[in-house]
Amino acid sequence: MSTLARERQVLRPSQLNALARDLLEGSFPQVWVEGEISNFSRPASGHAYFTLKDARAQVRCALFRSNAARLRFAPRDGMLVLARGRLTLYEARGDYQLVLEHLEEAGEGALRRAFEELKARLAAEGLFDTSRKRPLPAFVRRLAVVTSPRGAAVRDVLSVLARRFPLLEVDVLPVPVQGEGAAAQILDMLRRAAGSGRYDLVLLTRGGGSLEDLWAFNDEALARAIAASPVPVVAAVGHEVDVSLADFAADLRAPTPSAAAELVVPDRAELAERLRRDRQRFEALLARGLGARAQRLDQAFLKLQALRPQLRLERGRHRLDALRHRLEQGWRTPATGRSERLARALRRLDQSHPRRRLEALSHRLGLARRGLDAMPSRLLEPRRLQLRGLARALEGVSPLATLGRGYAIVFDASGQVLRRAADARAGDSLRTRLADGELRVRVEPRED
Repeated sequence: MSTLARERQVLRPSQLNALARDLLEGSFPQVWVEGEISNFSRPASGHAYFTLKDARAQVRCALFRSNAARLRFAPRDGMLVLARGRLTLYEARGDYQLVLEHLEEAGEGALRRAFEELKARLAAEGLFDTSRKRPLPAFVRRLAVVTSPRGAAVRDVLSVLARRFPLLEVDVLPVPVQGEGAAAQILDMLRRAAGSGRYDLVLLTRGGGSLEDLWAFNDEALARAIAASPVPVVAAVGHEVDVSLADFAADLRAPTPSAAAELVVPDRAELAERLRRDRQRFEALLARGLGARAQRLDQAFLKLQALRPQLRLERGRHRLDALRHRLEQGWRTPATGRSERLARALRRLDQSHPRRRLEALSHRLGLARRGLDAMPSRLLEPRRLQLRGLARALEGVSPLATLGRGYAIVFDASGQVLRRAADARAGDSLRTRLADGELRVRVEPRED
């Protein structure tokens, strides 16, 4: 090595590039760069290489396969993008470049940062808490759909609702869903729908799009109005991967407009099946209840049949008829022994139709007779006198004694006692009972 070389610090290109790389990476740990894509390429390795440029300069960029796979859009030449990465130097060629970790379309990055900041602030206030969310009605009668009347979302929603539950009343409340002034109009329509008292539920929906397209649904005033709505709100903004502040504030977030329609109404086939099962359970319960009551009724009827009150009454009537017949036969027999037979008939009659006086007299007469049999002869005379008194008393209430005093009992042709003259008609044949026998008489016309 020459003396001049020893006096100077001489670096090889590789050493210089290494020092430059260390300097770049130490000074620029991570940067955001906005520019236009040019010379985009994506070889079989899956990595993406392109240049970001503006009107005055350009910088090479590399997006390795793992990060490139997470892209939500397809980069192309001429697209304005926002890139985040670390600045380094490719030592082999001495070119410095950006090794990217994130890539998005230009404009969305700033919106995303604003979205995250507002979301964090509202969440800290408790606006998105699960505890404040209300359950949806079990059966929605009227539904307000706040959306664009010309978008695909409204067609999907109406199609699903008509298929699942055609009885639902649906009002489409038209609003613009993106662009300047859209958030204010959505907010106004939501307040009018919730304050009308007409709707059981409000569905806030639109189709998918970029963060910028969905920005109207990230309005702070709209999010607060959704949380304060007196009517439950379902939000279905964009596709499943899209989220908005309206989704977080709503009582229920659906991944798509079609899914929202599925969630807010029951399926008519499932509802019909549930009604069928409920009807079967009701009929089974009714049948068991009626069966139990019918069984109790049968048991009560069998008990009633066992008691047979009608049969007992019929037997009593037959017994009364028999006693009455024997009494009539006693009237027709000679006077000898009549009192004794009459007393026995009266006792039987009194057992079916009690008469207190006859019962007492008959009882006393029986006691007297039993007493006579047991008494000595010297004591018989007073008892005999007492017995005669009882016999006279019994004879006094006997109907035969009444007949002996000149009265008569008149029977019609059927054997029934005739109590009123009006019950007999001219020409009737009657039977008249006297003390010593019967007479057959015929009713003559009255002579006025």
